[in-house]
Amino acid sequence: MQNIKTCVIVGAGMVAKTHVLACAASPEKIRLKGIVDGGSGRARALAAEASKHSGHDVIVYSSVEDAARDADVDFAIIATPPNARIDIVGQLAKAGKHILMEKPVARNTQEADGLVALCREAGVTLGIIFQHRIRAASQKARDLVDGGTLGTLGLCEISVPWWRAQSYYDEPGRGTLARDGGGVLISQAIHTIDLALSLTGPVARVQAMAATTRFHRMETEDYVSAGLRFKNGAVGSLVASTASFPGAAESILLHFDNASLRLASGLLHVDWRDGRQETFGGAAAGTGGGADPMAFTHEWHQGVFDDFADAISSGRPPVVTGEAALLSHRLIDAIINSADPGKEVEPQDE
Repeated sequence: MQNIKTCVIVGAGMVAKTHVLACAASPEKIRLKGIVDGGSGRARALAAEASKHSGHDVIVYSSVEDAARDADVDFAIIATPPNARIDIVGQLAKAGKHILMEKPVARNTQEADGLVALCREAGVTLGIIFQHRIRAASQKARDLVDGGTLGTLGLCEISVPWWRAQSYYDEPGRGTLARDGGGVLISQAIHTIDLALSLTGPVARVQAMAATTRFHRMETEDYVSAGLRFKNGAVGSLVASTASFPGAAESILLHFDNASLRLASGLLHVDWRDGRQETFGGAAAGTGGGADPMAFTHEWHQGVFDDFADAISSGRPPVVTGEAALLSHRLIDAIINSADPGKEVEPQDE
């Protein structure tokens, strides 16, 4: 007998349609029962669309409390802005619902720690949607790093040259500390940061600069550059932007003793020091790095959702746990703290 897990979606914003498509693509593992109405009026239209894709009626819950009381529901997909999560997750977790949450976990590390602890104390599984880990190229990179043939990591280069038009930041709350917790780092680059850290291990120290370019009117940063020292002794750099018109694929370069890996979108290139070259995966049609933030396939989310359903069925951890996601939050907080303008040094005049 199939072990199909029933879920609800909380949040009917920009990414919710991707969640609907991901659920509908895995009927053997996931059944989307309903959408929680957050008061925006979008839940009813989204539920109607979800019903068409899934082939069964998807209902609208009038509140989080109603979804939490529904004994049929195994887990909830949380797709609200970061500032709205603590009460939502609290109600659902206390009702025994497992939680699969869009990045970031919260607006900062302190809040994220609290959400992770809340789920742990409630005895429910917390997974974070970092879908870049699911790509075939990313998994091959993981296998190569674990295999030991690459040697020791010496240098890591992380680049997120994305673009967002001003209209993106004109949405109330977007790019603010109160709603999102920050700018390009916590809202966009966090995906690439998570993937990089899953391959390199944690960072020990950072030196950084963060700024808002003349291309955007917003409270927080749309450009960051940082030097990184990893706990394993490697060094590296991170450059992230939503001011890089027209936007390009994010990339991670990892330089080891015996080879260099280049992850760019859905493609992995391996250049061995002995002259061999290998390529794995397939380039993605879009990554959301340009003017359309949703220009990417739902298949990566589907992979995360499938993994989460399997995880709660078997009792194993999901591909990205809440605890694992804290590594990215700690690095982002460290970068922003390091970028304090008072720590800038002016070059000496001749």
